[in-house]
Amino acid sequence: MLGLYAVSFAAAFVVLSIYHMHMFQLNSYKPGPHVHWLKEHLGSMTGRVLALPVSMVLLLIPHPVCQVLAIVCNLLTLAGNRPKKAKKPLVYTKRVIRMFVTEGILFLVLSAGGILLCRFLHPAFLLSLPVIGILAPFLILLANFINRPVEKSVNRHFIREAEDILKDMPNLTIVGVTGSYGKTSVKFYLGKLLSAKYNVLVTPGNFNTTLGVVKTVREHLNATHEVFVCEMGAKTVGEIKEICDLVHPDYGVITSIGPQHLESFLSIDNVIKTKFELADAVPPAGKVFLNYDNEYIRQKQLDKTVVTYGAGNPDCDFHPYDITVSRKGSSFKLDAPDGQTYEFSTKLIGIHNVVNIAGAIAVAWELGVPMRDIVTQVRKLEGVPHRLQLIPGPTRLIIDDAYNSNPSGAKAALDTLDQFEGLKILVTPGMVELGDQQYQCNKTFGLQAAAVCDYVVLVGPKQTKPIQDGLAEADYPSGQLFVVNDLQEGLQKVDGINAHGAMKVVLLENDLPDNY
Repeated sequence: MLGLYAVSFAAAFVVLSIYHMHMFQLNSYKPGPHVHWLKEHLGSMTGRVLALPVSMVLLLIPHPVCQVLAIVCNLLTLAGNRPKKAKKPLVYTKRVIRMFVTEGILFLVLSAGGILLCRFLHPAFLLSLPVIGILAPFLILLANFINRPVEKSVNRHFIREAEDILKDMPNLTIVGVTGSYGKTSVKFYLGKLLSAKYNVLVTPGNFNTTLGVVKTVREHLNATHEVFVCEMGAKTVGEIKEICDLVHPDYGVITSIGPQHLESFLSIDNVIKTKFELADAVPPAGKVFLNYDNEYIRQKQLDKTVVTYGAGNPDCDFHPYDITVSRKGSSFKLDAPDGQTYEFSTKLIGIHNVVNIAGAIAVAWELGVPMRDIVTQVRKLEGVPHRLQLIPGPTRLIIDDAYNSNPSGAKAALDTLDQFEGLKILVTPGMVELGDQQYQCNKTFGLQAAAVCDYVVLVGPKQTKPIQDGLAEADYPSGQLFVVNDLQEGLQKVDGINAHGAMKVVLLENDLPDNY
């Protein structure tokens, strides 16, 4: 019976370890932010291992029935933590495999020690097995700590390889792109515009960390590339500088600054300092492109050559105006440095998308792409998935803005929704990773939504409480507010709303990551 208990416990421990490794990966393998995340989610973490202390108590009772029940508790832990479909599944990288091996060794050593002590000293030492399961998240952290010298050595090797590749391409033009939001869109837009004249490589997907850039250089950069557009992300001070020290950008684009990742940055000043690490790295001969619609960027003084863009200030070097937005896309005019006025049209919607395009136009112009080619490329731009992506249907039009919502982007998405005709419906779980500002930002979002939306569907009763408070403060009609448990239920609520023949325009604002 004890053998069956050990097997059932080992199986439960494996699924617990897979879950916690997934969360650690989503938290960027950062022990500090991960510990903070564990504290924030203490309730759900307790629920995941609640059956193990029960198992522990049952083991103390020397009766076969109790031992069977203890095994059942392990099986409940196994069932409750089995891997589920994830938005961003665990990637079994070599680092993850190495950590699993180290954790497995730790598990075997601790389990063997408990069993031996149980056999030769006292049966109570068998209780060490459930304790090991409860400590699963900390064993992940311990494995990461033990493996740190190995990981540093591996990373140094890969970084040196990437540095050597870049040194062998002295004529490669490197454009760094960073910002609290908008950087991925600008990166893809810029890649499209520059491709009219150059062979361009852009960092794929979310490869915006140091090791993501290293992987891109090692696996994708080749001698035929003329321009490398490098997205640079960060969650702590110094991470942008680390990427810049690797790639040495010739130009830099700062798309925005806002209260993003405040749980790790701790303050907006740290966010500003980190984003401008890119500007600091640009050489005197290069230029820094700044979105002057952003107040934090606008207030920063630089001793570099600066090119400004934005829709809110006509004095910007690249100022889109006469902007119109419809379900067919957006159009705008822009006065180029050559003194001519150009008209642009794009399938993309939203004023902030137009601003992002203006930033890409500014860089493409600086790098010598003819404006007539830029106009053509803008017309060909495709939307980045889940960033104000239009999904038409027979009775509803979905505006999918589900990727990493933030206060500025959420307000811009509501402004975009407001420009559509039809029944305006918001579906959202709110915003996360905003630190001490999270409640107020979400409450403000609720106030803003009340002024635009005919109906609001909130995903998650507890998570969306600040938005509910904002809606209540705006005296939003309770009959037009629904609070649901998940997105699927939310979309069912949308289907049940009687639009009286009007088109339902549904804004999906944010989709919480798997660790929330």
